[in-house]
Amino acid sequence: MKIRAAIMKVPRGHVSTYGAIARAAGLPGGARLVVRTLGQSHGLPWHRIVAAGGRIAIPGEGGLDQRFRLEMEGVKFSGRKVRMAEFEYKFSRNRTTKQKKSIGRSKKAAANRREKRES
Repeated sequence: MKIRAAIMKVPRGHVSTYGAIARAAGLPGGARLVVRTLGQSHGLPWHRIVAAGGRIAIPGEGGLDQRFRLEMEGVKFSGRKVRMAEFEYKFSRNRTTKQKKSIGRSKKAAANRREKRES
């Protein structure tokens, strides 16, 4: 499953958000599916995935356990949130062939519009 693969890419000492994992898996808007996958799958580094803005969304002892595990990996917090500017893992933005083609077409269309305006 693509969600599992995206979660496994987050290295030790870094975090990602539920939404970023969903986008990396090709499921924009699928943050809840990421949460469900984390709850149903074993062997995933679940503690490296946090809510938007670096917030730990797991209530009670589970949230304390998550914070402890992250701190053991060297992740720093400001109050109750992870310092995302320092510790957020950024997925590469590899474009698919379809996206590359559409970008090329839009550049051609923009060039054509410029030519018409200049004429």
